[in-house]
Parts: sequence; structure tokens; C-alpha cells
Amino acid sequence: MSNLMMRLLGRIPLGWLQLVSNKLRFAAAASGVGFACILVFVQLGMMGAFSDATRLSYSGFRADIMISASDSHELFDGSNVARRRMYQALAVPGVQQACPLFVGMTPWQQADGSTVEFRTLGIDPELDSFFGPEMGDIEALKLGNSALVDRHARGLQPDLLSHVTREQPLKFEGLGQQLSIVGTVSFGGGFAGDGFMFVSNQTFMRLFASRFSGAPNHILLRVAPGEDVDVVARRVRQALEVPSLQIRSLAQAIEQDVKYQTTVRPTGLIFGFGVAIGIVVGIVIVYQILSTDVADHLREYATFKAMGYSQGYFRSVIIEEAIILAVAGFFPALIASLTIYAVMAKATGLPIEMGPDRALLVLVGTVASCSLSGMIAMRKLATADPADLF
Repeated sequence: MSNLMMRLLGRIPLGWLQLVSNKLRFAAAASGVGFACILVFVQLGMMGAFSDATRLSYSGFRADIMISASDSHELFDGSNVARRRMYQALAVPGVQQACPLFVGMTPWQQADGSTVEFRTLGIDPELDSFFGPEMGDIEALKLGNSALVDRHARGLQPDLLSHVTREQPLKFEGLGQQLSIVGTVSFGGGFAGDGFMFVSNQTFMRLFASRFSGAPNHILLRVAPGEDVDVVARRVRQALEVPSLQIRSLAQAIEQDVKYQTTVRPTGLIFGFGVAIGIVVGIVIVYQILSTDVADHLREYATFKAMGYSQGYFRSVIIEEAIILAVAGFFPALIASLTIYAVMAKATGLPIEMGPDRALLVLVGTVASCSLSGMIAMRKLATADPADLF
């Protein structure tokens, strides 16, 4: 290893030799960096799952514009929108189709006594152009009290929905109504619900008797081919001129929802603070290790300094040690984090995945944090006179 590093650096790998001279301390330092990396990975994984689960809520829609109440920060909150706004929007040049969207929560108590909370969306199955293949067999929702249920819902009994079809539906009771599951979708759980369920508008009104068909939660619009979505959205805003509504492209609605979840909701803020704490922990650990190493070899550094070695040489040695510690801690942490992600995804049903961009981000951040710690640790060496160091 020393020969390899000598060829890479073009000099004696002093940093490497100093680290491995005390293998126990080196292992402890690498473990500390690895712990900080795992902490950051877990927090980033949860933040990523938070964002991915939010985007997943919209993934089945094939719409261009969404009309929502001004107090709606996410898909499942906010006031209702008057249905007449949909007809007003249809009169705007460039708007081709409109579809009302109803949302609610439906509990399902399973045979074993456990309850699964479904985020329920009421849609018009006649307007199938608004929905992609992710939504499953939309045609089946034309049957009375039929539903498409998320087969990856958290807490759902294994294989319960594996053989469900239109011809072999599974019946269950929710909110006082008997529903027939005639198909499945694959979305997975989120932070506010265990999974998704799609029903027709008529079935939604039976489930939620207090709701009114003239007041959907959102209105989806599709623009005519060749039309610019932002231009059409501006026309709709000018035509409606209702301060209590927000009219955005669907892409803007999704990004605003993600931003709200990660920067305003307490859960998102907690994960963000967790990432910051992990970075601080890593910096402190590496600083303690490198500052101890500098103190232990102060006389040797003083000798080099008296011989005329520049400050840049000492900086390169400390950065060498920092990078070695970063790499030695990162890769075991990456392997451990992949295992943790798999366990968490299975236990929670959340979309927790390790992407190459996240791994690269943490690696670069780890190297940068360790290098910063090294620069802080060598302050005394940078300002001291060689005679004082002895």
C-alpha cells in the first residue's frame, strides 16, 4: 500500500505512514468517520423518501395544470374548489379537458385487527386520458363501489391482493360502505398514509357522505397540443381572477409540495437537522484525531520546517491524512447504509433507495469535511516558529 501511494503522490506517503503507525487509533478514527457518514446517509435517505413519496402521489396523473385552494400546500390538504371553476377554465383558450379530483382517508380494518389507512382519490373513470398506466385498470372503476388498492400498502397482509381481478374481487368495508377491490396499483406507503386507493367520483361520494360533488379538492387541466403550459395557466388565472385559488402547472405544484414537506413540515426539518448534525459530528471527530496526530508529531514537523519544507508540504500531508480517513470511513459506511436502507424500506414501505448521486454527494462532503478539519488542526503548525515547536 505504501508503494502504491508513493507512486500516486510522487513522494513518501508521510500521512499514510503516520496514520498506520497507530493502527488502533486509525481504526477508531475511521469508525468515527463511518458513523458520521451512516448518520448522514440515514437522514438523507429519509429526506429522499419524503420527497419521493410526495412525488409518487402525483405520478399517475397526466395533467398539465392544477387548480387548488390558496391554503392547499399538498395534495391532501386545503379547502375545496367550486366545480364551476372547472367550467370557467374550460372556456379559456388552450384548455382542452378538465377533471375534478377528490381526496380523503379511508381506514380498512383487516381480519387480524390491524388497520390500514388508505389515501383515497376520487376520479372520473370516463376521463382516462388524465391518468397513466400507473393507475391500473381505470375502466374497472365504472362498476359501482369498486376500488383499485395499493398492493404495496404498509401493514397490508402479504399476498392478500395477489389474485384480485374484476372477476375475483375482494370485498371489504370502509367508512360504512362495502367496497370491491377489482384491481391493484403499486405506489407504496407514505408519511401521511399507508397506501393509496382509487375510486370513482360516485363511489367517493358514498364513502364521504358529507362531501358535495360540486366541491372537489383540486381540478386538473390538460392543454391543447402545441400550447405552452405556463401561458395557458396565466390565461386561466386572468380569466378566473379568484384570490382564494392558486393555478399552477402540475410540475410547479409537485415542487411546491416537496418544498413544503421538506422545509416547513416538522418531519422534514428534523431530517434536515439530522444531516447537519452528522456533518458536525464528522468534522469534530476528524479534527480531534488530526489535531492529536499533529501534536504527537510536532517535533518531526518542526524539523521539516527548519529544513525548509514549505507550508504547502505540511498542508498536503494533513489533507492526505484527511482523505485517507474519509475514504476508510466512507466505504464501510456505504455498505452498512445499503443494508439499513433495505431494512427500513421493508419495514416502512417507503421508497428509500441509494442513488449514485447521493453516494457521490456524501463522499465529496466527507472528503471536504475531513479536509476542513485537517486545516483547522494544523493552525498551530502554520503560525509557529520551528524553535518554539521544540
